[in-house]
Amino acid sequence: MKHTTNSQSYDLAGLYTLSLRMVIGWTYFSAFWRRLILENKLIPDEKGYIGEKFNHFLPNALGIKPIIEYLVTHPDALQNSMMIFTIIEAIVGLFIILGLFTRLMSIGIFSLALGILLGSGWLGTTCVDEWQIGVLGVAGGFVLFLTGSGSYSIDNYFIKRNKSFTLSKWFQWLGSGILPIAQPKVFVLTGSLLIFGLTLYTNQYFHGGVWGTLHNKSVKPKLQISNISRRDSDLTFEVYRTEGADVYGSFLIGIHILDKNGNILKEIDHKELSEFSKDNIKNHYVAKVKPGKHSLVIPLGAKADVNIGIDDILQKDAIHTLKLIDISGIEWMEIIR
Repeated sequence: MKHTTNSQSYDLAGLYTLSLRMVIGWTYFSAFWRRLILENKLIPDEKGYIGEKFNHFLPNALGIKPIIEYLVTHPDALQNSMMIFTIIEAIVGLFIILGLFTRLMSIGIFSLALGILLGSGWLGTTCVDEWQIGVLGVAGGFVLFLTGSGSYSIDNYFIKRNKSFTLSKWFQWLGSGILPIAQPKVFVLTGSLLIFGLTLYTNQYFHGGVWGTLHNKSVKPKLQISNISRRDSDLTFEVYRTEGADVYGSFLIGIHILDKNGNILKEIDHKELSEFSKDNIKNHYVAKVKPGKHSLVIPLGAKADVNIGIDDILQKDAIHTLKLIDISGIEWMEIIR
């Protein structure tokens, strides 16, 4: 009698989470649908390539930055990973919608959501978009693991057709039905507290959302200037875009070389930057610094070595500071040592 009661309880729990299962399932399956069916976003160097979007995660990712950097510096490995990742999202999403091996697929949901959270939880121009998607996906995956699928699922069809599935431990762990945990209250409480702790920690880390000053790294572009080197005929520096909206680049409309008093020794304006030679730009990652229609475009996560000729500067000994100017009016300066 106890077994029957537990079976009914889990069946109802799976039934009550039907809408959650279908919405979460579509959230992940739709990634495959968008990238391959509606349009192909898995072709490198094509507009909308998902690998470039992945590159946007790099500057402020939490814990997985070395993995992202390895992939964006190895284009073939990146493309293969994006294809595998997309296939996994398709399988996990579709199986969750159908209620097939629900608990196994919920672990996939949990893992995919955790990857989104750690990689892109800092992104979101108007609110904490990616962070919310990540933490809700982690929590949703945990809930679906606990409940499994109810009446409207393939798991349930297997259980009804073959009663041995109901008592099979492997199916209970990977599919649906009674979850064979000795102390379910302890398991649920522990898992919930860990996920809540992850939520608070990442909210604070990415956005200062628990205490202190709120911040949003997706609003204004930020460039880092480093590795400045000077020869007789040219000056080379590394530029790295670490903040700002991921949907468009930083539009560089001016590069100035200044003396110590702030006087301009050399100026490159927006027109010259829009015609800037690609031979003088050495990109490190998939997201590329490149000349645009009216400026030099620097996408989020892009890093490149930029070379400028300085033969036309008569007083080379007076060279002191490098200044970059964004179309928004933001300026970044670095002393040339």
